[in-house]
Amino acid sequence: MRKHAGTQQLRKGILSGSFMKLTLRPLTGLAVLMFFVIVASAMSSAQPEAILSKMSLVDGVNLHYLTAGKGPAVILLHGYTQTSHMWQPVMPLLAEKFMVIAPDLPGIGDSDIPANGLDMKTAAIRIHALARTLGVEKARVVGHDIGLMVAYAYAAQFPSETEKLVVMDAFLPGVAGWEDVYNNPGIWHFRFNGPAPEALVRGRERIYFDHFWNDFAADKTRSIPEADRAAYTAAYARPGRMRAGWEYFVSFQQAAKDFAQLSQTKLTMPVLAIGGGKANGDLLGQQMKIVATNATMVVLKDTGHWVLEERPRETIDALLKFL
Repeated sequence: MRKHAGTQQLRKGILSGSFMKLTLRPLTGLAVLMFFVIVASAMSSAQPEAILSKMSLVDGVNLHYLTAGKGPAVILLHGYTQTSHMWQPVMPLLAEKFMVIAPDLPGIGDSDIPANGLDMKTAAIRIHALARTLGVEKARVVGHDIGLMVAYAYAAQFPSETEKLVVMDAFLPGVAGWEDVYNNPGIWHFRFNGPAPEALVRGRERIYFDHFWNDFAADKTRSIPEADRAAYTAAYARPGRMRAGWEYFVSFQQAAKDFAQLSQTKLTMPVLAIGGGKANGDLLGQQMKIVATNATMVVLKDTGHWVLEERPRETIDALLKFL
């Protein structure tokens, strides 16, 4: 018992940086070896799980993804104006229990721009193929914005391989209530694509994206941080990237047809909807109750579209509790 207490004291001293203050006898032989074993163990336990950046070739398309941790798989799918980078604040927390996989959607970030198939259903098939390439047979899938549409398409197409589903602030095309958002004249960006918009936005990507980050937040000072804004702007300013991102909006009409058909078979896995009270929280929760038999809704008060950035503690707590 004395040896164990001493080891615990030493470990605490190492982790706090105060081990030099401990009263120790001169260390020799086996004691020296034990000391360094304890140091290595303490330092290892103090380090957060590393986030690795990797590439995988899936059906002729290179998909970039971030990954961390071991255990049951969690797939995180980002939304428009963002990349897999958006998940970095939550990945170390999830990595304590899960193998976390956060891909860049096809055509976005560092993933290849495919020759075709920049739509929700096809993107889900490619993400599923990536998961299988990584040895994942079952996963918990999380998506924000257009990423939630891909996440729903994943769960609906591969229900036996989806353990849980989380959808975060947007809506499902083709499910009751979506037309009110899609046809809202104040939400003009769904139809803003093509050669003329490309020419208008080129070189002004930051101005264009600031509209989303500021106007879709309940409070723009609690929205996307400056460093992240710069990183996302640079990612979408690369040749062909803005056009590829817009293709997901172009695909909404096809997604509406696909989801109307897929939703005829209700999801049976547990589903969590998280949304902003000043954005799509209520609508998304209502839609998920239509398409799933076991759906829970969390609507964050005084919150806009960027739930993870505007309400990080509440959003992360809900994710950790559900997953």
